[in-house]
Amino acid sequence: MSKPSIPKGTRDFGPAVMARRNWMFGVMRKAFERYGFQPIETPAMESLQTLTGKYGEEGDQLIFKILNNGDYLAKADDQALQLKDSKSVISSISKKALRYDLTVPFARFVVMARNDLAFPFRRYQMQTVWRGDRPGKGRYQEFTQCDADIIGSDSVLCELDLITLFHEVLQELGVPGYEIVLNDRRLLNGLARSWGIEDRFEDFTVALDKWDKIGSEGVRIELNDRGFTGASVDSIMGLFELLSLDDVHQRLDGMRAMVNPDDSEVQEAFEEVSELIRMAGEAGVRSEHMVFDPTLARGLNYYTGAIFEVRVPDAPVGSICGGGRYADLTGIFGWEGMSGVGISFGADRIYDVLDHFDAFPASALTQAQVLIVQLDGEGREEGLRALRGLREAGVRSVLYPDIAKLKKQMKYASDLGVQFVLMAGEEERANGTWTVRNMKTGDQVQVPSTALVSWMEAAIIG
Repeated sequence: MSKPSIPKGTRDFGPAVMARRNWMFGVMRKAFERYGFQPIETPAMESLQTLTGKYGEEGDQLIFKILNNGDYLAKADDQALQLKDSKSVISSISKKALRYDLTVPFARFVVMARNDLAFPFRRYQMQTVWRGDRPGKGRYQEFTQCDADIIGSDSVLCELDLITLFHEVLQELGVPGYEIVLNDRRLLNGLARSWGIEDRFEDFTVALDKWDKIGSEGVRIELNDRGFTGASVDSIMGLFELLSLDDVHQRLDGMRAMVNPDDSEVQEAFEEVSELIRMAGEAGVRSEHMVFDPTLARGLNYYTGAIFEVRVPDAPVGSICGGGRYADLTGIFGWEGMSGVGISFGADRIYDVLDHFDAFPASALTQAQVLIVQLDGEGREEGLRALRGLREAGVRSVLYPDIAKLKKQMKYASDLGVQFVLMAGEEERANGTWTVRNMKTGDQVQVPSTALVSWMEAAIIG
């Protein structure tokens, strides 16, 4: 018999992990709804055509394709098969794919459901996505995204709402030292125009986007490999010199000095970014949490305006959140002119960060708080009455299902991590009491049966 295993880049989640994940999701869900976002869900599968061409050349390669049902090779392109041309053969053997993210499916949903929605439409969505990325620390092939989007408005107030949402959620989760990193694709476009590389914009942003993985010198090599000249490379690498400046506005001014002052489009973008940073500060986002990074690119093709990432210095993973403005994502589905902006919380990476810094609160765990033991057959009914009363009071309680040695039941209580064990043998039943043992201290007290529920409420719930 072969040893059981799961694919690389996927994980099982045991009870303790799931309790913490559910706590995280609960914090996010409450915040989304507090901000007026409405929940939606989309299928795990999308048409391959829906996903292809939305994530850049490298992103398209990471989409998990699903083989057609039945004898999928019967309709395969014979010539492509013989030539081992995987790109050409895909269209004949696969019509569906697993979700790569939640944004493109959201755009598809908006177009299909537009007659039923009120715009600007505010949605949140918490679902699994799949990417054929190389598995590694903080990098999974199956993971959960928690997205919030506002579509149907160009107002910078939408960006402000999402930045403050980032801030509030990360504060409530207790993520230490997080930085909300901001840039704008319009600024990068302005640089590309000033440097004469506008026709190479995708190559430019893809190379920049690799900075957190390969470093600035790695970006230089990447640019050379993509055919950029020495002068262009030097101009691009000048962006990294701005990172030595700590002040947000100094970085903005430094970047502004690199672009054509007569480029009205990029100058307007600079003013909007500056205004957004100012408003975020007034909304309570402290300066230590707000960072302007001129090298941030977000390599996904659909971003056209403000772009965001959240990083945690000294964390074992890269960015834990991301997002940005997209001017016309619905246009790819035939409905043009619907601008939107959205953010995504990377739940799996946030979990890894909180776990790394031991930052999960004790309240995130949801194991049973009380175990009622069975010492003999006479105590079952008494145990069931106590169980019912405790559960009605909100105390998470379990009755050991079998009559067993006390040592075995106490070990079970220890393994389960309960706070209290309740025992009622012949003597306790005669006296109308319960013996209550505190599993942390080892102390035992006698509690009248009539006062058991109120006593446990005070001890556990407070």
